[in-house]
Order: sequence, then C-alpha cells, then structure tokens
Amino acid sequence: MERVVVVGGGLGGLRAAESLRGRGYEGALTLVSAERHPPYDRPPLSKAVLAGESDDTTVDADWDALRCDLLLGERATGLRLDARGGVIASTAGELAFDGLVIATGAVPITLPGDGPQHVLRTVEDARDLRSRLTEGARIVIVGAGWIGAEVATTAAKKGCEVTVVEAADTPLAGALGPEVGALTAPWYAEAGVELRTGVKVAEVRDGGLVLAGGARIDADEVVVGIGVRPDLSWLDGSGLLLERGVVTDGSFRAYVGEEEPGSVRPDVVAVGDCAAWWSARYGRRLLVEHWDTALNAPDVAAASLLGQEAVYDAVPYFWSEQFGRMVQYAGNHAASERIVWRGDPSGRKWTAAWLTGDRLDAVVAVDRPRDLVQARRVIAAGEPVDAGALADPDVPVRQAVRG
Repeated sequence: MERVVVVGGGLGGLRAAESLRGRGYEGALTLVSAERHPPYDRPPLSKAVLAGESDDTTVDADWDALRCDLLLGERATGLRLDARGGVIASTAGELAFDGLVIATGAVPITLPGDGPQHVLRTVEDARDLRSRLTEGARIVIVGAGWIGAEVATTAAKKGCEVTVVEAADTPLAGALGPEVGALTAPWYAEAGVELRTGVKVAEVRDGGLVLAGGARIDADEVVVGIGVRPDLSWLDGSGLLLERGVVTDGSFRAYVGEEEPGSVRPDVVAVGDCAAWWSARYGRRLLVEHWDTALNAPDVAAASLLGQEAVYDAVPYFWSEQFGRMVQYAGNHAASERIVWRGDPSGRKWTAAWLTGDRLDAVVAVDRPRDLVQARRVIAAGEPVDAGALADPDVPVRQAVRG
C-alpha cells in the first residue's frame, strides 16, 4: 500500500491517520476535511464552548510527524472504485488511492420551513448559538434528547426563557426507552425549563414554530436537536453498500454490492458516525454516533487496512452533562428483557441496569460513576450477575457477578 486517503477531518479521521503511522505505514497519506479547522473534539461544543468556558477544542496532533497532507476546507464529491483502489473526486481535484478511510461523520437533521433554525454540530454552530443565548431571550429547542437537554441546561443558566418541544411522550425515549426517559422529565422543571412532550412540529417560520394542528410557539431563536444522518451523499453510485451508514464487517472493511451477504473491500474501511459495523457481541449491526467509538475504533480500521488481523467489539459508551447531573450509558439494551434499579429512581443518584437472563446488557448511571465503570467491565467480560445483588445500591456492581 502506497497511497492512503482519509476522508473526514473529525476525531475519527485524525485517529485513523495516527494509527496508520503507528502501525508502520510509510506511504503517502492525505486527509481531506470539509471543515476549515484542524480536527477538534465535538462533545465540548454543547457543554464548555456553548457555556463560554472554552473556545477551542482542537485535538493535539503532531502533523509533521504524521507526514500527512492536510486538505482543509475541501469536500469529497464522489468515489470511483477499481481493482487496485480508486479515485476520489473532490473540490481539491481527483485523489487516487490504494487505501481509503471513510470518516465523513454525520450531518444534523433539520425541520421543514423557511424560518431560521440552529443546529449544533460544528464549532461555528456553537459560537453562533452562544452569542444568542442572552438573558430573557425566548429559546425554543426541538428535541429532548442528549443535545436538546444540554442546550437547555446552558440556556437556562444564562437566563433565557427556555421551552423544549419533544414529539415522543418522554425525553430520551429513543435512547433510553420511555420508562427510563420519563425519569428525566422533572429535571427540566427543576431548571426552570418548560418541557412539552407529545408535540409534533410542522415547520419553522420566522419568529418561531408552527405545530401540527396549526398552533404556534413564538421564539427569538429555534434550536433543532432531533438527530443526525451519516454524511454519505458523496458515495452514491460508488458500489459500496449503504444502509444507515457504510455497511462494514467487524473489522470496518466496507461491503460492496446491493445487499448482504457480499464481498468486502480490504482497501476501504469506514469509521465513526458514518460506519454501520457488525457487532458479534450483540449479534446485530451498530451505528454508534459517539466520541468513544470515534476515539477507539480507528485503530482497528487502520490495522484492517494494512492487512493485520483486528476486530472491534467494544461495549458502546457515551455520557451527557445535563441539569447538574452526569448521565453515563454503556452497552446496548435493544433486545433486553427487563430493568433492575439501583437506588431510588426518583432521587438524585440512581442506576438502571438492563438484563437478559443473568446477562448484563447495558446500564445508565446518574451521578453514580463507579456503577458505570464496574458495569462496563462486567458487560465486556460477559460475566453472569445475580439480579438481587445488583439491585442493592450498597453492593458494588463487581460483587454482583456470580462466581
């Protein structure tokens, strides 16, 4: 392999470049990024940057040591594959490769309507929104997910009049399910934020929202946090299999063809928010749009690209800081049978654990970081647990493991 191109200038793209060099790749290396900034961390955008506590989250990188041609502000527009690699069409011209890392991330979903709406994906988004969160400003946030809750937290602290509109009946219904998500609803009122659930938005108009049915919510600023979609438009017609992401095996090698089972391209890997990878642990394909995966998965992708044996099957993990609480989640509860509670879920600190039989599938911990750390290790090891011991908040999670 003599010429590798990394498309995508986020954390996943940078880590892929670093891992390639760390694993002994000596050929030409190019990173193409649509953003004008060097790679930076995104989690602080909805936290420290929005709050005004930080303005720069650039990730430290030794670009000279990486010997990487960095093409900032340039966008990939197409991909042609051949038997020996392929060519990327881009705003910087055509880029030939014999190894490709796809790390183009995701783009926010927006609402219909011609009124102004803000999303929070880039550092420019965060800085612009920050300037608008002034005391007394009427801020309407669409979506009571992770981003919506974090923006609401900061806006309320800045003295804004905050309303959060959610189509589901509870916050975080998609991420945690309605039973657990409902427990976060009182946090909004506690922070002085109006939460309106079960409300669908028709469109954004100048001056606010129009709801399904015709009612209106006036706003000085509308913030939309209803999810993201993998940024894949440049791959249309490439021959890669695309289904809610670039479909890959457990080593992040991309499939070609119209459906599985098919063949994989050993010279094309995908990582980060745009990769739909096979998890042997959960027996299903995962699309994990969180920092931890972007940080750790690229090393496996780089190994695969270089022909080295590697499989990624880490326990998914993410966190959120909202309404004065640290909320941490590990695992995947999509097929779990039941929930076991640790602590009083109406109280300040508690953990919910999802089980299938005696297998711990996932946990969400609210201000119980030790629970999260120990549970993550138990999930990774696949160790059986005693549900009765697990339900006792005074018993460490690791001691609930059956001997």
